[in-house]
Amino acid sequence: MEQPLLDIRGLRTQFFTDDGLARAVDGVSYSLDRGETVGVVGESGCGKSVTALSVLHLIPDPPGKIVDGQILFEGTNLLTLSPAQMRRIRGNDISMIFQEPMTSLNPVFTIGNQIAEAVRLHQGLSKKEALRKAIEMLTLVGIPVPERRVHEYPHQLSGGMRQRAMIAMALSCNPKVLIADEPTTALDVTIEAQILDLMRNLQHELGTAIIMITHDLGVIAEIARKVVVMYAGKIVEQAPVEQLFAEPNHPYTQGLLQSLPRVDKDATGAKSRLQEIPGIVPSLLNLPQGCKFASRCPKVMPICEEEEPPLEQVAPQHHSACWLNH
Repeated sequence: MEQPLLDIRGLRTQFFTDDGLARAVDGVSYSLDRGETVGVVGESGCGKSVTALSVLHLIPDPPGKIVDGQILFEGTNLLTLSPAQMRRIRGNDISMIFQEPMTSLNPVFTIGNQIAEAVRLHQGLSKKEALRKAIEMLTLVGIPVPERRVHEYPHQLSGGMRQRAMIAMALSCNPKVLIADEPTTALDVTIEAQILDLMRNLQHELGTAIIMITHDLGVIAEIARKVVVMYAGKIVEQAPVEQLFAEPNHPYTQGLLQSLPRVDKDATGAKSRLQEIPGIVPSLLNLPQGCKFASRCPKVMPICEEEEPPLEQVAPQHHSACWLNH
């Protein structure tokens, strides 16, 4: 079998704070093949974004530190590279779309300047060629009148336009991997649908592999081929998207799916009520012994509070970390 394009193995990222040690990412392993979309889902604070930032060496140190694991990109362990070597990969081979475009774009530079900077840095184009490339990228992501927009500042663009500009910037060097961190969070549903369509079309045209980080299972269902479900810094379930939606194994995944809005009615003819997952995510500074989901789980057993379940295969290509499988 061909080796994965990106292979994260046993990654542990910790934050050494005044209040104690926070295990933000605790032994996470998943892979991404060429041209594939992997969805990473879970509540806020579960380690989705920290895993992505670890891949790009963007963990603030101090207080953060990658303490264990490997991140293999085309067979090379990124954790062994120097800062200069990593700069050549970041933005060129692996790009990231950050959550909030207004804070990710520099307000004092034009959109064209910011796209052109990445192209000049990584591809050695002249100022004129880089600006032409910026206009080309804005055209690619569907921004109207790109020749004018390229000279505008972030505050002159709408939220959807800014997100498109971020995607244009991330794709300007034709990366092999695109990490999209909640790329549709602040957008209304019509703009969200357009952005997802855009990413799908660009992936088809450019062959980019995508890691889609989100808390929205609806987005995952629409764009991903494989799903990784994270909780309190760990992977609790991993499966192809159809399998995960049809037969969720872990009680946390089941809870997430039951909390999705539905348009159908129950057996009595009444509209289905949303079901919430009781309780809150445990603090990473004070994680419980055993299964991290035990205090919120409707199917909790004595062993769950004593020992942590391993991530094991429950069906072909389907893995889950739950004592109910034993």
